[in-house]
Amino acid sequence: MKAATIGMALLATAGTAHGAECVDAMTAKTGFVLEMPGVRSEFRPAAGGMVSVANTYQSESPQTQYLYAGLIEVFRDSTTGHLAMIPLGDLKKLFPLKAGAKSTTQFVELSPKKQPKGTKTLELAVKGKETFSLGGCKYNVLAVKETIKNQAGETLDTFTALYAPDLGASLARRYDEGTNSESVVGYETIKPLPQ
Repeated sequence: MKAATIGMALLATAGTAHGAECVDAMTAKTGFVLEMPGVRSEFRPAAGGMVSVANTYQSESPQTQYLYAGLIEVFRDSTTGHLAMIPLGDLKKLFPLKAGAKSTTQFVELSPKKQPKGTKTLELAVKGKETFSLGGCKYNVLAVKETIKNQAGETLDTFTALYAPDLGASLARRYDEGTNSESVVGYETIKPLPQ
């Protein structure tokens, strides 16, 4: 469930709609719902390039996230705790993402009653473009390798986000890419938020 709790809740053209329920770049501006078994995530654009994601889980407490451009988590709130990731650089300069782009951003993690223990580093590498299907809807996505390291340079987490820039959302995460253990954890359906 780590993939879902960290956030799913990743320059392509608009998603190709196949049916009335498919969300495109225009309808994404009013919000949409992504679902997989046991997880429902409601995405809503917010001020400052942020995307608010309200996650509900079958077996865990609800969670709210704020993701810059729908990709980089900067805040998480749930009954189990609060966490803010404060970037020590300008995230705006990283977007729009392009195939081949690489960047490194340092963060400080802040949580209530707990002093930060150094900085963390987020490395992004845009490996290329792909197509990802959600039900009958197809979306152009960027394969964005994300690596999170601690201050000593040790890797804490690494995965490839399949990020749909037009939606402002990562539709899936690929783990252990290129190995026998490779797996994909992703949403399976998309629909507009009820108005």
